[in-house]
Amino acid sequence: MFGNPRRESSDRRVRRTRRAVQRAMVELILEKGYEATTATDVINRADVGRSTFYAHFTDKQDVLFGNLDELSGLLRLVPASRPDTLFAFSLPMFEHLQERPRLARALLGRRGCAAVTARGEQIMAGVVRDELLAALPPGCAPPAWLDLTVTGVVGAFMALMRTWADGELTATPAEMDAAFRALVTPGVETALAAYRTP
Repeated sequence: MFGNPRRESSDRRVRRTRRAVQRAMVELILEKGYEATTATDVINRADVGRSTFYAHFTDKQDVLFGNLDELSGLLRLVPASRPDTLFAFSLPMFEHLQERPRLARALLGRRGCAAVTARGEQIMAGVVRDELLAALPPGCAPPAWLDLTVTGVVGAFMALMRTWADGELTATPAEMDAAFRALVTPGVETALAAYRTP
């Protein structure tokens, strides 16, 4: 009936340690870039022991992948709640990144890690592909244009997010969402309509 206080205390300590390491990583990327940042730099900035760091993360890249897991959850949660809206993740994602501008710049900006960006693109490609497949008539084989469309949608979204995260665009999340939708939705809807029509 009651939780284990020792376990709850341990869980809080784990979350606090992980947040401290992730915050240190973001600060260091923004100061000197991902490539110039070492695991030792992160350990020192977070003020944790080396063994503590490696109990939670395999390396500095893994620290950033932890941040991506949170974004991945958001990407998958929103479309499920709005199945009739293509790319429903767009506005919530821009809003999420606006609330965390330093994290957005560290993950997506020019000083960030190419492997993290590539993993983000893979996660997003899976979400977009699933959405497009769900929009097709039941039992239909995936059309030849599906993978090209996924690449185009993900490329447009990531380019907008990177430019916005780096401060090259000044716009609200709603304006970014509108720009993304204006770029990709008409073409995708035309392709889907043509595929649905016998």
